[in-house]
Amino acid sequence: MPTLLLTGFEPFHTHPDNPSARAAGALDGAELGGLRVRSALLPVEPQAAGAALDALLDDLQPDAVLMCGLAAGRPQVTLERVALNVMDFRIPDNAGNTYQDAPVSAGGPAALSSTLPLRAILAAWREADIPGDISNTAGLYVCNFVLYRALQRLQAGGRAGVPCGFLHVPANAAVALAAPPDRPPLPYLPQGEITRAVRVAAQVMAAGVVAASVGAARGVVRAD
Repeated sequence: MPTLLLTGFEPFHTHPDNPSARAAGALDGAELGGLRVRSALLPVEPQAAGAALDALLDDLQPDAVLMCGLAAGRPQVTLERVALNVMDFRIPDNAGNTYQDAPVSAGGPAALSSTLPLRAILAAWREADIPGDISNTAGLYVCNFVLYRALQRLQAGGRAGVPCGFLHVPANAAVALAAPPDRPPLPYLPQGEITRAVRVAAQVMAAGVVAASVGAARGVVRAD
């Protein structure tokens, strides 16, 4: 069965939980629209995350890739439009490192665009009563790194047509409750709603992959 690679991140910084990991874990093994979900947890450290992602892409050869991460402070789920070839963050990653003006890929393009059906996912969210939007920046932290890395690796492997992109989720209740009392309250969604948003996005991707596969098969039949 065709495969959708779904990733989330481990907890990081002061957050005791990561709703992206919980969503990915909940959907692991699910069959969505003709695709089988294979979920994986990525470390919050660029080099380790890149190595893990490379191995997943090579081993699974997925037909679609949806990566998810936490954007604490955002009030709704958001799809990322672009990955930038820059790492620049003051919050240490889980290895204790920070970066400034560092490239994701030396000599690589300045930016790479998501290949997700962004508007179709937004429409599906709206139909499912899930507030969502498109974001023009994935930040310059590890989320941006893995989006750039995945898009670049797929292109280099001749698989630029594989739908691939990044979905940021807001805090869940565990993350919101752990916010320091001297900071503004974090907006959050129940974990079930976050997981539902990821599921709907994956279903839209699956429908696109299946439709493209059927179209290609019909083209081959006509050519014969």
